[in-house]
Amino acid sequence: MHADNADDILQAMKRLRWVALVVLAVLVVAWFALPGIVERRNNNVLKLPPYAASPPAETLHRKLLVADLHADSLFWGRNLLRRSSTGHVDVPRLAEGNVAIQAFTVVTTAPRHLNIVRNSDSSDLVRYWAMADGWPPSTWNSPKQRALYQAQRLHKFAAESEGALVIIKSRSDLRQYLLTRTAGHVAGFLGAEGSQPLEGKLENLDELYAAGFRMMSPTHFTDTAIGGSASGMSQGRLTELGGQWVRAMEAKSMLIDLAHASPGTLRDVTAMATKPVVVSHTGVKATCDNNRNLSDDELRAVARTGGVIGIGYWTTATCGRDAQAVARAIRHAVDVVGVQHVALGSDFDGGTLEPFDASGLVLITDALLKEGFSEPEIRAIMGENVVRVLLQTLPE
Repeated sequence: MHADNADDILQAMKRLRWVALVVLAVLVVAWFALPGIVERRNNNVLKLPPYAASPPAETLHRKLLVADLHADSLFWGRNLLRRSSTGHVDVPRLAEGNVAIQAFTVVTTAPRHLNIVRNSDSSDLVRYWAMADGWPPSTWNSPKQRALYQAQRLHKFAAESEGALVIIKSRSDLRQYLLTRTAGHVAGFLGAEGSQPLEGKLENLDELYAAGFRMMSPTHFTDTAIGGSASGMSQGRLTELGGQWVRAMEAKSMLIDLAHASPGTLRDVTAMATKPVVVSHTGVKATCDNNRNLSDDELRAVARTGGVIGIGYWTTATCGRDAQAVARAIRHAVDVVGVQHVALGSDFDGGTLEPFDASGLVLITDALLKEGFSEPEIRAIMGENVVRVLLQTLPE
């Protein structure tokens, strides 16, 4: 080998080394930046804060106990103790919106090409999200471990919050929180969006209960071993295992959530339920007709259990783009089943485009006033109905 050839090879190797380092640096930056980019593309608002309402609404809203039955905020990598310009929910924005009780619902599977009509469970996008967002390897192939990991995140936030975030697991926890609540403090409870964390085994309910879960729905966007989803392939009914699940949920004093359930699954569960059930986030077909939303008969079936229907804010739920569209859906639900069975279910941080973030709940109070609701009715809708159901269903 000539000396000139050796020098050329050496220089080529140096160039390749630099190219490799640059590629590695780009991959590392992409690895850390990708989750934030994905969230910014998915959890947006139509109007940025701050939010202003009429003086009567502002005055009334400060006196309310506000409760929201659904937010997927634990899925994302944000520190929920710090105010963020990304997404919809964190403790500072909940406090600003005067939210007293927030359900933190965990997502553990998501189909490719997710839609509200028909989804197969042949692919699972959450596996890739867990890898990209730095979740423990145990979560990569296990919906149960994904649920437990997100529950750990909530417990960690609560432990570091200096009392600003309290986790509710029982009626006594809730009573104590309501007695001693300080302005700006928020209580959260854990729910599972779909029964996928059971991995087809009812015995896994024990581990999820021990981790703090107090609410679970039978399905999310795909059918499960428990029942059919409104957007699953079969859209079938409650299964035999699903019947056992209903009994196990009631025995553990866990709240059954029928959001995303197929009409058959909803009918079957409400027919056998002996305790109140909820639909944590939905719309009504009367104001927004699609298979994600509830018919009047389905509203009545939930109400007959003593439960509540959480009306969502996003466009699929309301066919609108503001708080007044939310109020119209609430008005219809109240007209059908009565004010005591209607609540809020935002679907914040659920990959949704929302009219406002958690700091803007006063806009709903304002819209309800414009819709003609009285102060006692608004108190019930905005949170008191949820408190009643939790005090009826949670373990002592």
